[in-house]
Amino acid sequence: MTTRSGPQDDRADPGLAAIMGERRQLINLAYRLLGSLAEAEDVVQETYARWYAMSRQRQEAIESPGAWLTKVAGRICLDVLGSARARRESYVGEWIPEPLPDPKEWIAGRPGGATADPADRVTLDESVNMAFLVVLESMTPAERVAFILHDVFRYSFAEVGEIVGRTPAACRQLASSARRRIRGTQAAATPAARQAGIVRDFKRAWEAKDIEALVRLLDPGARVTADGGGVVSAVPRPVEGGERIARLFLEIAAVIPELTILERTVNGRPGLVAQRDGVTVTVAAFDVAGDRIQHIWAVRNPDKLRPWTVNREH
Repeated sequence: MTTRSGPQDDRADPGLAAIMGERRQLINLAYRLLGSLAEAEDVVQETYARWYAMSRQRQEAIESPGAWLTKVAGRICLDVLGSARARRESYVGEWIPEPLPDPKEWIAGRPGGATADPADRVTLDESVNMAFLVVLESMTPAERVAFILHDVFRYSFAEVGEIVGRTPAACRQLASSARRRIRGTQAAATPAARQAGIVRDFKRAWEAKDIEALVRLLDPGARVTADGGGVVSAVPRPVEGGERIARLFLEIAAVIPELTILERTVNGRPGLVAQRDGVTVTVAAFDVAGDRIQHIWAVRNPDKLRPWTVNREH
């Protein structure tokens, strides 16, 4: 297997530079496979632990350390996906992938005073938008791994087969099946500027408590999916219908009038962040088709909002 990111120069220990130079690649891969930055970081940590558990002689015998790390991370992700499916079936409310802020809005401080490594930041593109990640959740673990490795990271099916433990032909079929799922849910792309304008109009209508404006922005068959966790009660099932959704957002505004609504990039697309006393309580990702909002994912689980929670100049 070949590696897709080259080593950096390090006169003291070139091998160490090559190994650590793969960190961003591994985080990007694991996040797309798992939909959770926390789980992705755990996978990468475990991958490096396995590397350093080997003797120096075994390490030096590996022709491509980057390829070895990718293979190990991919296999760990497969195991995590298998157990995650069971956990998410028992999740209270709907399970939504962890939302990512734009890199320039990333929070440098982590709980406990740790500083975020810039290499932990995930490259934002169409393969991490919320609608895309939700479709990935409907795939089998093997489909998801085969599709992401081949179609997103451009590994050959022979290389994918080394990770999935199947023949190249079987991996080709897995990726093809995943591709059909993606195509079956994709609508015509709305230009980014237009998406931003619609989300901004939604924010203004919400703040103005203008139900008619909200309804006009929402597709009649629109859906809101929300989660919960910890002290935040979960919404047990999606809310469907433009008018019902508009009334739901007005109820939220009435119950929590002190909310501050901010325009933010969520997984590479225009979204909204709701803060209360400087603490992020909801991150909303939008799926826009044409001039209407088709789907809103409202992430409310505090564990998923840690990268967003900070007092910031608005």
